[in-house]
Amino acid sequence: MAWQNVSFMTDASHAEPLCDALLEAGALSASIEDADAGTPDEQAQFGEPGSVNSPGWMRSRIVALLEPDADAAALLAAAAAAIGLNEVPSFGIEDVAEQNWVQLTQSQFDPIRVSERLWIVPSWHESPDPAAVNLILDPGMAFGTGSHPTTRLCLEWLERNVSPACSVLDYGCGSGILAIAAARLGAGRVAGVDIDPLAVEAARANAERNGVTALFADSAEPVAGEYDVVVANILSNPLRVLAPAIVGHVRSGGHLALSGILKEQAEEIIAIYARWLPLQVADTREDWVCLAGRKP
Repeated sequence: MAWQNVSFMTDASHAEPLCDALLEAGALSASIEDADAGTPDEQAQFGEPGSVNSPGWMRSRIVALLEPDADAAALLAAAAAAIGLNEVPSFGIEDVAEQNWVQLTQSQFDPIRVSERLWIVPSWHESPDPAAVNLILDPGMAFGTGSHPTTRLCLEWLERNVSPACSVLDYGCGSGILAIAAARLGAGRVAGVDIDPLAVEAARANAERNGVTALFADSAEPVAGEYDVVVANILSNPLRVLAPAIVGHVRSGGHLALSGILKEQAEEIIAIYARWLPLQVADTREDWVCLAGRKP
């Protein structure tokens, strides 16, 4: 028998309570989607911290996964009653066929060619170019698989600016991809720091998988010292707030690269960092920029 995907419409005020109630009633999973996604009425909900004032969609679609033999009508009625709804929403059911979910997920991620010299290769793939610098990295809980434009911008910048035995700090390391790339490109002392302990764990595991030595720490055990190269691929809000700390890790004469910055935010970030070092647009991709400069 196939699993059941049950979907129905509700509003922003009832969406999360209904999801919680569905899970309590026995649903395997429950998620909220924008019912107007892909239309002119689509509402963006994901941005930088503080940019979403009223999260949720007035036209929300709930999608719940149920066991093959679950009574969808009874389960939905129980969830509605649990949050005080007088009427049970009308719903639709689709069968979800049995599949090899691991194989299906892996098939969505192919090797990524960053440059002539640099590739990102999931562990289940053969490298298209064994002679290249191949970064073995699987999609996971930490940001940085190489597919996002800002990660690509930073990787390309590192390839141009990492010199043999130089020291590199990846500020906001996520998966550790930038620190690992720097080490594979010939850097000496390499470190990364992130506020998320799970990201630090992922970065350490990825470094071991790639056979590189790098120090990764979270905010509870901060990375100290100055570096020849510092790269920070995080959102513009933390880049604003953390500017003194980030610049403080760049040695005199050292290089700094920042990304996670939209084109329209570049001038403001350049102005904020101008008191310590001059930045300029090093490269762009889609709506994103990489800013870079050298500390006097």
